[in-house]
Parts: sequence; structure tokens; C-alpha cells
Amino acid sequence: MAAKMFFGEFEHSLDAKGRLIIPAKFRELLGPNFVITRGMDGCIFGYPPARWSTLQAQLDALPLTKKDARAFVRFFYSAAAECELDKQGRIMIPASLRQYADLAKKCVIVGVSDRFEIWSADKWQAFEAETTTNFDDLAENLIDF
Repeated sequence: MAAKMFFGEFEHSLDAKGRLIIPAKFRELLGPNFVITRGMDGCIFGYPPARWSTLQAQLDALPLTKKDARAFVRFFYSAAAECELDKQGRIMIPASLRQYADLAKKCVIVGVSDRFEIWSADKWQAFEAETTTNFDDLAENLIDF
């Protein structure tokens, strides 16, 4: 049996109170509580508890004496928020994360293997357009991995 993972792309709207519906197939993988935080490329990353624990151990192993490590860990953890799904499958996204990711009304929730990402629809469309144009080059450059 294949490992459970996040995949797919879903569009949902942020409501006036800052709540966003999490896709049902993602809710099954997340359980009732999970963590969201600042992600790369101007989106929000979401992690189920087990993956968050693994990531936490990896970040805790970074050398405290390295300025880049301290800055990354500080930036990553300072915005982290534990989320709880309400009865409608929504989470409250803190204002600081909504601002970071430029979330307004339309959002895109994307599955990325062991995490999910929340994007503003505009940023996602720009990312998708750029990546579509460069997809063959990206694949070629990653072949050595």
C-alpha cells in the first residue's frame, strides 16, 4: 500500500473572518489539529503532527552558531500556528500569515507530498505560468538528484 500523501489542487475562498475550508481529502490526512507556518515562495505551509515533529527535530539539529540557521528557524517558528478544524472543515488563518501570503478572497490549496500549501490565487497562477514555461528545464536540471 502506498504511503499517504497530499496531492491535488483545490480552490476555496477565504471568508470575512479569515477562515478557509481545507479540502476533505486533506482533512483525512491531517486529523483534528495540525500546524501552519510561513512557507517558501510567499505561500503558507501546512503539516500534519507527525511530519511537524520530524521537521522540528531537523530544525533543532541546525547549528545555533550559524547566523542563517538562527534566522531561518526564528522566521519559520515565529509564524507557526496550531490549527483546529471546525465542524465545516475550516481553519482560522492568523492575520500575520494572511498578510505574508497576500491572501485575500480566492485561495488555492495544493498538496505537495508530506505537506500542503496555501497560496493566493494570483500568486499561484503566476507560479504555475512560470513553472509551465520552464518545466522541461527544471526536469533536466534535477535529473542528477
